[in-house]
Amino acid sequence: MPDALRIGVMGDFEPTYHSHFATNAALYDAAAKLKVPFEVRWIPTPALEGPGVERVLRRWDGLMASPGSPYKSFDGMMRGIEFARTRGWPFTGT
Repeated sequence: MPDALRIGVMGDFEPTYHSHFATNAALYDAAAKLKVPFEVRWIPTPALEGPGVERVLRRWDGLMASPGSPYKSFDGMMRGIEFARTRGWPFTGT
């Protein structure tokens, strides 16, 4: 069996936000339909502020900017997006 596809969702997960619940559901539904082993983790935006942002983000096969701003750290979100865009990393946002 192949390794799991690892997606990092950059954002501040809030279980009461319908859009956050729906984001997880859509990603898992797509992986199930494609029969792809899958792992998703939410990466809090304050974790993207420090000097270790590259180490945090390189471990993911693809990144997604979550819906539901305002973020706890707008600068952290911008650094995460910059990482993906300047390195050609697989990235999507809503």
